[in-house]
Amino acid sequence: MMSSYFVDLHIHVGRDWNGKPVKITGSKNLTLTNIVKEASRRKGLDMVGVIDAQSPAVQEEIKHLIRIGKAEELSGGGIRFEDTVLILGSEIEVYDASCSGPVHLLCYFPTLENMEHFSAWLAEKMKNVSLSSQRFYGTARELQQYVKEHDGLFIPAHMFTPFKSLYGKGVRKTLREVLDPELIDAVELGLSSDTDMANSVGELSPYTYVTNSDAHSLGNLAREYQKIQMEELTFEELRQALHEQEGRRVLVNYGMNPKMGKYHLTVCGKCLTRTDEASCAHCGSRKIVKGVADRIDELKEGTQNRKRPPYVYQVPLSSLPGIGPRTYEKLIDRFSSEMNILHEATQEELEKVVSPSIVENILSLRNGTMEISPGGGGRYGRVK
Repeated sequence: MMSSYFVDLHIHVGRDWNGKPVKITGSKNLTLTNIVKEASRRKGLDMVGVIDAQSPAVQEEIKHLIRIGKAEELSGGGIRFEDTVLILGSEIEVYDASCSGPVHLLCYFPTLENMEHFSAWLAEKMKNVSLSSQRFYGTARELQQYVKEHDGLFIPAHMFTPFKSLYGKGVRKTLREVLDPELIDAVELGLSSDTDMANSVGELSPYTYVTNSDAHSLGNLAREYQKIQMEELTFEELRQALHEQEGRRVLVNYGMNPKMGKYHLTVCGKCLTRTDEASCAHCGSRKIVKGVADRIDELKEGTQNRKRPPYVYQVPLSSLPGIGPRTYEKLIDRFSSEMNILHEATQEELEKVVSPSIVENILSLRNGTMEISPGGGGRYGRVK
């Protein structure tokens, strides 16, 4: 029987269980164990992808959880911890001769053994396999080939952002410059774009869109996520859903309004003034950061006939005006998880816990009707 599940496939590990950095810019309390606890107990995420699982210390932490009975490997791939299934992934940076700039690529594998073999392979092709998003000294197609030959999933990460992405830096016009289009399982939109924007790029028609948090802190888990229809929570069910096989599919993408993204508009990189010129009229700087919206305009070509799931604008619950730490805890205590608050709690139930103005904000978040001040140049947009 099919059920729907909430899924976020792009979460970093800030520190390993020895306290050593994995994602250097990640929060110190963003450990593998804390991620699965937060996902299961507070966020209400049914499946999470940790994309620093190539780190040997992270693998040791997973093995420890399995040894003490806190986690178990599933026959269909993935690792169950309480109410959440962990998908093992790795974010890899490629900058080969075919790339115009660095590209970040997501590689996922069904088993811990698969990931250990991947780490051993990577150790011969990068300087430090223990750290996140490291440079891969090989080609993007070589990486794709390895992933597909070892039962993995391959997804270009945050593909429109100005830095370290497929369309932001990696290619001039088409993904075929860098990647084999037949070896892509889905594409990740990133925080500064949505379905309507991506649909203007015709060559993306074959691929499912995924919306993920790219979380560097526990609070940012599920700032973007999707609802996926599957029979059960396993890696193989996820694979089928990304390829829309036998009724499995993404039902809804939930993500930030692109205006909230820190690279939505083209701005001066020095003073953040909005500009369409080669230099800033305000301060004279020639350091211009091209926004995602303008980059997509350059990429427009062809059409898409594919019917896409709805894209619902959301932000983390704690970002809403009026929801400070105490109010957030009060809501979690009453409704158990963010997913229950955002998707299940009725207006009447919410009004018994928080003020009418906060209820109105939650409902506008649920319905995707928030007003946004746009961001750009590395500064996030804001909820009005």
